[in-house]
Amino acid sequence: MPPVPPMPSSPPPAPPDPLRAAAVGLLNLSGLGLGYVLLRRWFLAAACWVATAVLLLVALPADPDGVPAGALAGYVIVLLLAAAHGAFAALRTRLTRPSKAPLALALGVLLLAVPTGGTLWYRDAREEAVQQALLGRLHRADAKVTAAGRHSFAASRADYRDALDVYRDLAVHHTGSRAADQVPDSLRTYYRTVGAPYAGGDYCGAIEPLKYLRTVPDTISEDRLGTLARWPDDRLATSLYECGAAALSGDGEEWVEHFGDLLGTFPDSGQATKVAPAVESAVAKAQKDVGGTAPCTAVERLRELNTRAVALANSGGRSAAQLTASAGRAKRSGDEGAYDCGIDQYKDGQFTAAQKTMEDYAARATGAKRDRARKIAIGAEVAQIVPAAGKKLPTTASGGGISVTVKNDSPDDITVLYTGPVTGSFTLKGCGSCRAYTFADTLSIGFKPCSDTGKNYPKRTIGLPVGTTYFVHKPNGTGTAKPASDTAKIRSGYIYTECAYTTRTFGY
Repeated sequence: MPPVPPMPSSPPPAPPDPLRAAAVGLLNLSGLGLGYVLLRRWFLAAACWVATAVLLLVALPADPDGVPAGALAGYVIVLLLAAAHGAFAALRTRLTRPSKAPLALALGVLLLAVPTGGTLWYRDAREEAVQQALLGRLHRADAKVTAAGRHSFAASRADYRDALDVYRDLAVHHTGSRAADQVPDSLRTYYRTVGAPYAGGDYCGAIEPLKYLRTVPDTISEDRLGTLARWPDDRLATSLYECGAAALSGDGEEWVEHFGDLLGTFPDSGQATKVAPAVESAVAKAQKDVGGTAPCTAVERLRELNTRAVALANSGGRSAAQLTASAGRAKRSGDEGAYDCGIDQYKDGQFTAAQKTMEDYAARATGAKRDRARKIAIGAEVAQIVPAAGKKLPTTASGGGISVTVKNDSPDDITVLYTGPVTGSFTLKGCGSCRAYTFADTLSIGFKPCSDTGKNYPKRTIGLPVGTTYFVHKPNGTGTAKPASDTAKIRSGYIYTECAYTTRTFGY
């Protein structure tokens, strides 16, 4: 009996089958490693499973930025290598079930729907992630606006600007997104939040926020804003007028700035037409106050109104003529009211201020008030040296039946001021042959100035009525000589002589 040949260690390789190779390659392209499963290459099948699992861990949940390019490229390379290697290995290797290559090829084609469907699903998931991310940006911007509304505009301006940048980016660069569709509603809330001080009646506090809102079209086009682009205009005009009117009635200074902004920004608005009447009303009130308890304050107010109304009128506009007229009335009333101010200062013992006020008034005015103003100025100057002289307000009375002669025994020109029942002043030339007396001269026995019969003293005789008259002899020029004073009680039946002389003491 012939010997039996030994059994082969492994089954002989199958004849080459391109259809089988294509089926295994397609099955491996599914990412499930099924081609290797049919070839019983379990380690390589597991490697495909690990690669797919790693990709899923990286890709899920879907991110707006998608799968990292490196991870996706690496996975594609793994699939291509698995397909190529599986096809090469299947060329001469029989399959497990399904053992028929056509059936395996059909299964491979069918399973290609797995990565294709996964890709489509991931694209939709990524798009949803993008939408959610954009909505998140919108909601964070909305929350920032809400939080900013709890603080002052100055403290929140940067937050408002940041939120506006988000709205612009969504509206311009993400058109069609759900977040972009909600931007108009967010902008309406934005405007209401920024402009909240106006709604609360805080007109002064609303000015800066409303001015800011008028700059929003520089960031977001008016086409996108719609009616919001003009939303702040009427509110700002109202705020400028109301805040300016409040400052005007309260003697504040901001009214010029606010009214100026109103006339310059909204010259044709109804609020602008109220500016000139408001200024005229303030002038009328100050005119009335001149006759009140604080005439000097009223005069100062009138002069301020004159200056500021002129500045407003110079800005032009329909109110220029009315403002100019109000400014003129304020100036005339202020100049005239200075007389009442000077009297009030005199009565309050503010003699230096009263002197200056009445001298300025007399330099401008005409008529009887000018004459009395001059006398009050003289009385105020005397009262600065002799306070008792300021107890009574000087009148326009002049002259009297008692002669008083004033001589100048001084080398300096002097001005003689006097006030009492009558008030006046005159000037005496210096005595050319006279000298300043020393302090020792005044202590010598028999010292009596103006008594040298050999000298021709400059003199002036005036008539005064009975009563107390206060004299001040004031040296003219800019020397160091100081005024001297004398109080004379004038009685009938006497002739009085006043003598002015200079005493030099310690070099003065």
